[in-house]
Amino acid sequence: MRRSFFACGGGAANITPFRPTGRQSQFMAEIFPFQAYRYNLARVELADAVTQPYDKITAAMQERYATLSPYNLIAVEKGQSSPKDSAADNVYTRAEKALQQWIRDGVLVRDSRSGIYVYFQEYAVPGKTERRTRKGFIALGRVEDYAAHVIFRHELTHTGPKADRLELLRHTRTHTGQLFMLYSDPQRHIDGLLDEIAARSRPDEAQDEYGVAHRIWPVFDPHIIADIVHAMTPQKLVIADGHHRYETALAYRDECRQKGADADGNAPYEKAMMTFFNTHGEGLVILPTHRLVANLRPFDLDSFRKKISSAFDQEDYTFGSEAARVAAYERFQRDLLESADVGRAFGMYAGDSFTLLRLRRDADLQKLMPNLSAAQRKLDVVLLHRVLLEQGLGVAPAAVTAEQNVSYEREIGAAVNAVDRKRAQVSFLLNPVGVNQVMAIALADEVLPQKSTDFYPKLLSGLTLYRFD
Repeated sequence: MRRSFFACGGGAANITPFRPTGRQSQFMAEIFPFQAYRYNLARVELADAVTQPYDKITAAMQERYATLSPYNLIAVEKGQSSPKDSAADNVYTRAEKALQQWIRDGVLVRDSRSGIYVYFQEYAVPGKTERRTRKGFIALGRVEDYAAHVIFRHELTHTGPKADRLELLRHTRTHTGQLFMLYSDPQRHIDGLLDEIAARSRPDEAQDEYGVAHRIWPVFDPHIIADIVHAMTPQKLVIADGHHRYETALAYRDECRQKGADADGNAPYEKAMMTFFNTHGEGLVILPTHRLVANLRPFDLDSFRKKISSAFDQEDYTFGSEAARVAAYERFQRDLLESADVGRAFGMYAGDSFTLLRLRRDADLQKLMPNLSAAQRKLDVVLLHRVLLEQGLGVAPAAVTAEQNVSYEREIGAAVNAVDRKRAQVSFLLNPVGVNQVMAIALADEVLPQKSTDFYPKLLSGLTLYRFD
């Protein structure tokens, strides 16, 4: 595709940094208020305009979003392709035309002052009724190379999604979705400020298709902003969600630098829109992602059990009727969850019984998983992949990456049903990874296996937009 449309954007008029122009220490986080574009709520209902993150949008969701409003962000975030698409008319050019038209028509309006945006999410964990609230804020963050040791990743990325996001960013010069960033503030100083702000006024609010309430409060008070900026300066930031979007921002920044578009360290492309959450705050939840194994020829469950018997004790929850199955399932789920407090364990289901696999106290993890760091060996998901999948079933890492034998389910019930419906030969059921484990792995410059973390709920796209104009 031609790159003649590519432009890096204008100057930094819509950013108000709270420190002098120029780079500070490479070991310091830098965040900035900005003049966000936001939906004009006199023209469109917020819930009708925003979307889930692009990588969570199915074809059915794409179609539904398009019917909610002519101004739904789906036209920009993940537009419909056409067989007639050309270099001059495609999903990327149409995305930019939609943004320009919405701005001209006053559907999207840029705030007149630079601010940050308090963002609360009230939700129930899937399968439970208790409501929780996750509290964070949206601002700009300086895009840093990982080598600067300011921003850290916890997973690897793939080229396909980055190529798509980069082409969209080249055309729109706009960040529409959020980068989900973690920081550590045990004293919860910033959380206290966010609570005070939320108590003062009514927010803009949207409820998504999963029953999550998303609430936004703009903050323009320079003193409050300066306090938050100062508190964030010593932080190490870990990407919880949005690795592809972050690396797209890095690639776009590097393209602009190579073009000599602007030597100013405060150029718009040097920053990306981020949402920051405290690891010590309330409501931060990671859901497990269960593994389904299929297409193994041959598949011998008894042989597998023998191979892992030196490392795992195995307790079966058998059943002979539907009522007994329900009771066994309930006991199994309870014991799997409680096992996380006393040791390490996995659930297994192959159709005839539920099995709890408990790591034996005398298991030699260094021998089982050589050439791994101590932090990696402490992770259940690494233990699962290295010992159960690779050594027990012979599923090579390359096959996992290609998803030849392994697929994923968030809901434990769906993972069980996949076996019953013959979509999988066996399912392995996990407890969630802890946020402290994610932070420890990331800050050690290591990564987790793919699909290790599922931060819930997701951050909506379209609540604020950062445009390089």
